[in-house]
Amino acid sequence: MHERQKHLLRLLIEEVIETGEPVGSRYLVDEFSLDMSPATVRNWFVDLEEAGYLAQPHTSAGRVPTEKGYRYYVDELMPEPSLKTLELKAMRRVMRAANDLSRAWRDLARITADMTEDAVIVAANDDDIYTTGFSNLLARPEFQDRERLMALGQALDHLEEIFARLREQSADEPRALIGRDCPFGESCSIFVTALPDGTIFSILGPMRMDYRRALALLRRTRNLTEPEQ
Repeated sequence: MHERQKHLLRLLIEEVIETGEPVGSRYLVDEFSLDMSPATVRNWFVDLEEAGYLAQPHTSAGRVPTEKGYRYYVDELMPEPSLKTLELKAMRRVMRAANDLSRAWRDLARITADMTEDAVIVAANDDDIYTTGFSNLLARPEFQDRERLMALGQALDHLEEIFARLREQSADEPRALIGRDCPFGESCSIFVTALPDGTIFSILGPMRMDYRRALALLRRTRNLTEPEQ
């Protein structure tokens, strides 16, 4: 994939993350003032579709990313994540106000769910699991589909087993499990990190979740126990 195709793919993925809608060639050209024609973009769409990074919903002329497309975005295309100053201050206030780390992680989970409009799951150990923000997740259009909703519900019935596995796989640096790798169903993605005290902190969203924002929040959450934060 050449650099201009990478740029095009990044723009398309970030637009789908933002809107939840398929993106067409003319929209990309007009919205981002691309120095190429819609016909050229359509040709590149075909190339990216044949390579497995994009798909074309049968009801639309636009494209959406595939699981492979989102994985490539996270691994290769995603800009360096950052948070707003007000968000950083809010997270620090939570840490200062909490009486202990367990309370701090739960309070951070609630404001993280508000910031991302996703669900957050915190596991101090495999049978001490706190969830918040699932109303955010269920409001997403992806979960109006009955089969996807059932897959999510079945996963929630087995949280202890899921987080026992995630604990074995987790590392300091947050890791994204996308689509078929996500234990909550193929329509989901989960970003997971192990905190310094061993707690597993995760953000669960649809596959079009805002990966950049999730990574920024998880990294900051890990760093909040370091000196001078």
